[in-house]
Amino acid sequence: MHGSPTSPAALVLGGSRGIGAAIATRLARDGLGVALTYVSRPDQAEAVAAAIRAGGGHAMTIRADSADAGAIEGAVDATVAGIGPLQVAVVNAGIYHAAPLQDVRLETLDRMLAVNVRGVFVAVQAASRRLRDGGRIITIGSNVAVRGGGSGSSVYAMTKAAVATLVRELAPELAPRGITINNIQPGPVETDITAGRLEMLAARSPLQRVGRPDEVAALAAYLASDDAAYMTGVSLTLDGGFSI
Repeated sequence: MHGSPTSPAALVLGGSRGIGAAIATRLARDGLGVALTYVSRPDQAEAVAAAIRAGGGHAMTIRADSADAGAIEGAVDATVAGIGPLQVAVVNAGIYHAAPLQDVRLETLDRMLAVNVRGVFVAVQAASRRLRDGGRIITIGSNVAVRGGGSGSSVYAMTKAAVATLVRELAPELAPRGITINNIQPGPVETDITAGRLEMLAARSPLQRVGRPDEVAALAAYLASDDAAYMTGVSLTLDGGFSI
């Protein structure tokens, strides 16, 4: 089944590359019309959308900085107007800056909190207003929420632990409407964030490799499906055994 302008809609915040692009592509393949947001690379976002359309799906792109609450709310509204009733919201947008404690600038701290915590909260809040009963919210966290991420990752780990806590606490509140909310915590995955470090990261993994974006997308597709209707409020770590 392919998406059409009247399909149930999926909104993927941060869907122009890496994990977000893989999730957008997979959800479109599973029959949802997909809206994906980007901040600075409209060409990348449009390439993802064009590939979805080439496969017979329906996709649109929306510029929305996840540090801007109005932009997030506008993206939700634009998705419903442009595609159809909101069935799935994937909150993938996030930023990563590594620095030792004494080198963390307050501007960097504020930006990471704005995108990785405040932005996630605003996205969940806005999406839940427009989600169908029985809809799905999926956040993309990180395995550093449950294991040490190495020197310089303290702020990033703090933000991702906050996401896991938010998901757990919101699940009972959304449950009366049949809406589930779950959090995926990937370990190292082949993206531009890990470029140049793949061999080192693979050597530290029990499976001797890093993950692929499509593996995260497969888990997101499950959480978005009817098969996952009894799962909510959980953080699922997908990291090849890094956290063991």
